Amino acid sequence: MKTDPESFIRANTSLMAPPHVPEIRLRLASEAHELWLKTEEELEEIGLPPPFWAFAWAGGQGLARYILDHPESVAGRSVLDFASGSGLVAIAAKRAGASHVLAVDIDPWAGTAIRLNAVENNVAVDFSGEDIIGRLVGADVILAGDVFYDRDFAASLVPWLRGLASEGRAVLVGDPGRAYLPKDRLEPQETYQVPVTRALEDSEVKKTTVWQFLAD
Repeated sequence: MKTDPESFIRANTSLMAPPHVPEIRLRLASEAHELWLKTEEELEEIGLPPPFWAFAWAGGQGLARYILDHPESVAGRSVLDFASGSGLVAIAAKRAGASHVLAVDIDPWAGTAIRLNAVENNVAVDFSGEDIIGRLVGADVILAGDVFYDRDFAASLVPWLRGLASEGRAVLVGDPGRAYLPKDRLEPQETYQVPVTRALEDSEVKKTTVWQFLAD
């Protein structure tokens, strides 16, 4: 890496609570324009992939809220938080009593952000940077916040998550109405009005639903 992730994250984020999950504090970009609106050339210059980990996205906030309000969904169970980003959902799962939490994200910068955020919230969260799509996983519960924003990515996720649900694993998804959400494969659990950053979204509040994947 051209830039030390921990030093960069500490210098370019502030500790704050996502508006829909005030129990948790994360290192987030205080203003979206600081990081998100940098050009690809600027990001490449510092060796930084798009900083998804620097923001509390609506799907993750909704899913974290659901887990904290319904701890029985994860308590005493092993949890995998897919495309974890900041680690918000993983931290919520651990706070709700999960026996073990693995946060997975292919961005190595997310690994650093998750470690810092887990320490800030006094929880233990493991991290993997592997691409696990299509693989068998050992977790009892799979959580995924805001992952259906890209057609090709969604096409690879749906059969994998369906397969995990069919194996008897609970697969919960937080989504604010992204274009490629497979609603025909999902059952709604709870809906929230989640405050978001206007610079990243098309509004200041996103209607966000937590869904459970149906088994085949």
